[in-house]
Formats: sequence, structure tokens, C-alpha cells
Amino acid sequence: MNDFWSNISRYPRFFISSVTGLVFIILTPLRNLLKIEKFRFLTLISFLIFITLLYFVIAKMTGI
Repeated sequence: MNDFWSNISRYPRFFISSVTGLVFIILTPLRNLLKIEKFRFLTLISFLIFITLLYFVIAKMTGI
């Protein structure tokens, strides 16, 4: 029974490390785009537009 609980206690740590790795993998291309000066402005504007649209969609869905 102790093995069962030790295995269960490992799952949150595995989940956190998996999500962290996924976020790093997803953000790496954006970080590389920010290094190129030509794309820096376009990347930042695109990110701001994405966050703004996400905010408005969630606000409309929740009725705020």
C-alpha cells in the first residue's frame, strides 16, 4: 500500500514538470522571433492583439 501512495504523490510533480516543459517548447519560437529586430514589433503587436481578443471573448462568455 505504501508503494501506491508514493506513486500517487509523484503525479503532481510529473504534471507540473510536463506543463512547464510544454510551455517552454511552445514559447521558444516566439523567443527566437524576438531576437530578429524586423519581427520584434510584429510579434509584440500580434501578442497584444491575441491577449485583447482573448479577454473580450472570455468577457462575453461570462457576461461581464
